[in-house]
Amino acid sequence: MADIQQSIRDILIAIGEDPDRDGLQKTPERVEKALRFMTQGYQQSASKVIGDALFQETHHNMVLVRDIEFYSMCEHHMLPFFGKAHVAYIPGSRIVGLSKMARVIDVFARRLQVQERMTDQVADALVEELAPRGVGIVIEAHHLCMMMRGVEKQGSSTITSAMRGAFLSDASTREEFLRLVHSRAR
Repeated sequence: MADIQQSIRDILIAIGEDPDRDGLQKTPERVEKALRFMTQGYQQSASKVIGDALFQETHHNMVLVRDIEFYSMCEHHMLPFFGKAHVAYIPGSRIVGLSKMARVIDVFARRLQVQERMTDQVADALVEELAPRGVGIVIEAHHLCMMMRGVEKQGSSTITSAMRGAFLSDASTREEFLRLVHSRAR
């Protein structure tokens, strides 16, 4: 713990701040606590968060959970990126508790990340844990590394996708998924 706090203190000094001034005295401790929370995905796995929430079921149609909010940190600048994930699968012989799909997103979002890798990690983890007929993931995110610095494009967003199984091999399944993801009529 002391290493992170000392490093934050050193950073404050390096940027010209006084880490002993009133508003900054507890900043190293707060930053460490925040970093540990925002990177807790390193201590988690999809298998553990899904646990025993797998159920035998004969449902063989698409299951979609959309608009799953997430927050992550860009590994290049350690600045946040955030957005929504849309996750679908076509069950093989079992279904998963719906909240577990959001938890799997967090396993990978709560690490230093790039959106492209995170999208693939979620898809691959669901394939491994659920053995579904297919998985489709779309992630839409806003990256503060593009918005606050560099090109400073506040209106920009990044969309990534990963398709496995039927979502990759069957164009009509993929089209149905994408239509449902982008449909805003509720």
